[in-house]
Amino acid sequence: MLNLALSMSRLGCGVGTQKGRGRSGRQFNYVPGNCDDLDFRHLDVLKRKKCRWRGVELVEGETNAPFGNHRTVNVSSPSENLPRARRLLWEPGGNMAAPGARSRSLSGLLPAQTSLEYALLDAVTQQEKNSLVYQYLQKVDGWEQDLSVPEFPEDGLLIISVHSAKFPNEKVLDNIKSAVLRYNITHPVVNDADASLWQELEISCWPTLVILGPRGNMLFSLIGEGHKDKLFLYTSIALKYYKDRGQIRDDKIGIKLYKDSLPPSPLLFPGKVTVDQVTNRLVIADTGHHRILVVWKNGQIQYSIGGPNPGRKDGIFSESTFNSPQGVAIMNNTIYVADTENHLIRKIDLEAEKVSTVAGIGIQGTDKEGGAQGEQQPISSPWDVVFGTSGPEVQRDDILWIAMAGTHQIWALLLDSGKLPKKNELTKGTCLRFAGSGNEENRNNAYPHKAAFAQPSGLSLASEDPWSCLFVADSESSTVRTISLKDGAVKHLVGGERDPMNLFAFGDVDGVGINAKLQHPLGVTWDKKRNLLYVADSYNHKIKVVDPKTKHCTTLAGTGDTNNVTSSSFTESTFNEPGGLCIGENGQLLYVADTNNHQIKVMDLETKMVSVLPIFRSENVVVDGPFLVEKQKTLPKLPKSAPNIRLSPMTACAGQTLQFKLRLDLPSGSKLTEGVPSCWFLTAEGNEWLLQGQIPSGDIENISNQPTVSLQIPKDCLSLEAIVSISVFLYYCSADSSACMMKAVLFSQPLQITDTQQGCIAPVELRYVF
Repeated sequence: MLNLALSMSRLGCGVGTQKGRGRSGRQFNYVPGNCDDLDFRHLDVLKRKKCRWRGVELVEGETNAPFGNHRTVNVSSPSENLPRARRLLWEPGGNMAAPGARSRSLSGLLPAQTSLEYALLDAVTQQEKNSLVYQYLQKVDGWEQDLSVPEFPEDGLLIISVHSAKFPNEKVLDNIKSAVLRYNITHPVVNDADASLWQELEISCWPTLVILGPRGNMLFSLIGEGHKDKLFLYTSIALKYYKDRGQIRDDKIGIKLYKDSLPPSPLLFPGKVTVDQVTNRLVIADTGHHRILVVWKNGQIQYSIGGPNPGRKDGIFSESTFNSPQGVAIMNNTIYVADTENHLIRKIDLEAEKVSTVAGIGIQGTDKEGGAQGEQQPISSPWDVVFGTSGPEVQRDDILWIAMAGTHQIWALLLDSGKLPKKNELTKGTCLRFAGSGNEENRNNAYPHKAAFAQPSGLSLASEDPWSCLFVADSESSTVRTISLKDGAVKHLVGGERDPMNLFAFGDVDGVGINAKLQHPLGVTWDKKRNLLYVADSYNHKIKVVDPKTKHCTTLAGTGDTNNVTSSSFTESTFNEPGGLCIGENGQLLYVADTNNHQIKVMDLETKMVSVLPIFRSENVVVDGPFLVEKQKTLPKLPKSAPNIRLSPMTACAGQTLQFKLRLDLPSGSKLTEGVPSCWFLTAEGNEWLLQGQIPSGDIENISNQPTVSLQIPKDCLSLEAIVSISVFLYYCSADSSACMMKAVLFSQPLQITDTQQGCIAPVELRYVF
């Protein structure tokens, strides 16, 4: 048996050793101040801030702890307490009392570990530090613990993440599986859905690392971020300590990764999408494949840059790599990328076919001011980017706005020399903070540096009057905020609540301003044509629309169900944690990065229909990473008894999307056969060009919620007449399952294709009673 490291954290929040946004540890209770970066040399500062350090409130004088079972440390002055605290453990004859009944919680471990950390402050050499930790282990190893642990791998260390959620959406097992895949986590993850472990161990902050011994006995805890050196020191000495005692077995644990059971997909957790308004191309951050895709609006890939594995390399397309890219912005054949896990802003030159770095040093930074030239300026987890101008007189975009999720701020990268509100003239290439103090709060203020955000994750620009602002999807406060481009003032739009410290005011409520509730929104996009803002309300699995004039927020699409309904009306549509969205086709189409469904969904704002953008490649496409294509179903042979229903001819124009809604009825009392997929197929015999880039087949999982089949007429038509066929195969059984059968029906739709622009065509209902 050997050591076990438990990580109490939230997947997808980017804390601790996880991949993500690298935010500071945050108290579970509403406690002002964040003191995780301080130690006991700063006790006078801690008392003034009235905050908690390592799960313990620090106060002056005799007082009772107001935080449930958390202990209170009474401190008079640092000079009086530090030497005494060291003597408790390290002077000859010093006693360290066992924690007794509270030994299975962090509060029982805290006094002893605090004494160790005092002593480590005075240690000079690595050998002295190792010796102190070894002595500490000799003492705490004698305390009785009874937490059971499994067998361990041969190196003596097993890592387990305990996922304790903040948002209700984060408690759902399927969503946790998606987070495990998204961040490529390969160690076991426990879903602490009811926070039972959190409460049992008296955890107070994300992240908290707990190191356990072979018997499940608590050895160390580390709260917050920035403890790499201590983590490595404690773990290495603990391993040595128990190996010296022969308590480590050379056993391996067989782990089957969830990702190995999944089918291949053209996209993997796409995070953001944007439109090139000049060429109508789409740029997709294929986040899970660590690459950027440039596709034509029919879904055909023009460029695939980076992937399939994470990396950090500039150069020609075939050599360049990214690490979980998110935000993308395109202008004049140049794409800027928020390369999130590399903590970089990258530039893609489509003409030269080269990638370069324009901001960041490749290491997560802690600087909350900035001001250096881009390639010398450390940045932290950039999540989205959008172009803007430094003033109304400037004719071209000369600023790249950045949602800097890691430091909870909005930054700017100067693409040319210019000025920001309340700033002096800045030189080209300067990268600096524009708004946000760096505290993780929901604080609005007329002074941009005094305002505060909580993991801003989506940006959109409304440069025209009267708006002249940046819209910000502030995910952890579950709000949408605005930043004035004239004076930098930060204001509330919808969601959250008035208390800037309360980051738990979330929900799913349509309403006005603060009465509307969102749950962890990740994306926003401005509709200049309608003066409306669309919001990816990610954890509610919906797309919402906000009128910034009235602050009225309503659901536009999505039922809240995460089942993947591929073609449907807005009211029937489903999404699964949509992360980004953008407006295209002169305001007609809304493209949505449906992240956990691994798709780009297309919302037609005029017909109110939703379809899936097929992603495919041609023979001459530039693809550097492997492109995994889903295996297509084989069209079954149609039974001779199957009826052939010929529909009335339809006239359509090139580029128009047709919708066919299945409306099939089974015999009374019948039900679809479990385990046998009923399905539909789209064919066009002799006119296969019609189907290029289309979804040719799909499953029918529920007879009460049947899919809609979409067909977009290609721009380049090889014939003005064609027949499209939709074959449906249903497998069903009688109510008592005494008889099961397969029935089929064929619908034939004659098409007349014209160059004349047609009005909106109502969806065609394909009705048949078996």
